[in-house]
Amino acid sequence: MNGNDRENLRKRLSIADHISHTLNTTVQFKQFEILGGGCINQVSKVTDTKGRHWLIKENSPYLLDVFIAEAEGLSEIQNSQSIRCPKVVCYGETAQSAYLVLEYITLSHDGGNAKTGEKLALMHQYQGKIFGWYRDNTLGETPQSNQESISWIEFWSQQRLLPQLRLALKKGYPQSDYDNGLKLCDKLSVFFSNYQPIASLLHGDLWGGNQAHDLEGNPVIFDPAVYYGDRETDIAMTELFGGFSADFYSSYNDCYVLDDGYSTRKTLYNLYHALNHYNLFGGGYASQASSMTKRLLAEV
Repeated sequence: MNGNDRENLRKRLSIADHISHTLNTTVQFKQFEILGGGCINQVSKVTDTKGRHWLIKENSPYLLDVFIAEAEGLSEIQNSQSIRCPKVVCYGETAQSAYLVLEYITLSHDGGNAKTGEKLALMHQYQGKIFGWYRDNTLGETPQSNQESISWIEFWSQQRLLPQLRLALKKGYPQSDYDNGLKLCDKLSVFFSNYQPIASLLHGDLWGGNQAHDLEGNPVIFDPAVYYGDRETDIAMTELFGGFSADFYSSYNDCYVLDDGYSTRKTLYNLYHALNHYNLFGGGYASQASSMTKRLLAEV
């Protein structure tokens, strides 16, 4: 056994001991299966000698706080008793990695359907008194500030658009597009003249890859970037990369009807994600964000 093998063995024994202590049962790992789709973390399905399964996410030890934020976000969704998400088992760090252990759910990756719309509407009716959240988290690999505010307009400007615009400028976003972004931030009130958002519990990163169904057909959401804000932001993101099924939107509206102004505001909300994708991946997301900003400025 070489040095790397010994380190991996110690790491796995440490994680197994942590699960054992948390669940008050003996856990001995039998099989590690690396799963695809984990572009940020290493994601594994782990099976123990009794045939029990867990999902383990791993990354560098200094990223433990990212896993803690995810765990607390999943717990917040669990508390809403609305839509299924993986239960948190434990999290911690070894000398080699930070880790997050979750319930393993066998998933069917189909598009969001009527049940998803119904359950998401229920989650959005779980509401707070203030916009933001008690802690920061991340959107992909980008830090996401959730500093609380009683003003949604102020929150969306100060905690969402402006940080992404400043980061984009450092990464080469054109100065003219940055200036247009600042103009838009000064005019946000125009989009809320007849609409007052409620602080709903949000998934925060709700694209098709972060939702699925379990084997019984129950909707499941995961990999959240939780905070409390306008529910339209979650719905808007479902439309950003191809959209969910027509049944999803119909069911959601039957349960919790959207305001007429959503058709305009969804561009405002998806601008945040377009900027974030530019900051993470570059390329054509700059022109997408520029086009969205100009379209919104034409409305003011």
